[in-house]
Amino acid sequence: MKRYMIEREIPGIGEFSVTELCGAARASNQALAALGPDIQWQHSYVAGEKTFCVYLAKDEAAIKQHSEMSGIPYSSVSEVSQIIDPLTANN
Repeated sequence: MKRYMIEREIPGIGEFSVTELCGAARASNQALAALGPDIQWQHSYVAGEKTFCVYLAKDEAAIKQHSEMSGIPYSSVSEVSQIIDPLTANN
């Protein structure tokens, strides 16, 4: 599986209540259950009018299918080629 960063522009998302965010997570989880093991949601960051979601998936097509099934639109999908952090400096 490959790691993907999905950017979603969702007006007002930064002001969503816990209940509204819970509804979005449920819609995502239902689509994931239907799609099976070829896609996994790791976590998402909410920042202003956007979310940045990290998924593991077989391919970009699985990401797009999840978006269609969940009803949660995406602005861009990028494959993550590397992860770096402060410990990377020790290599």
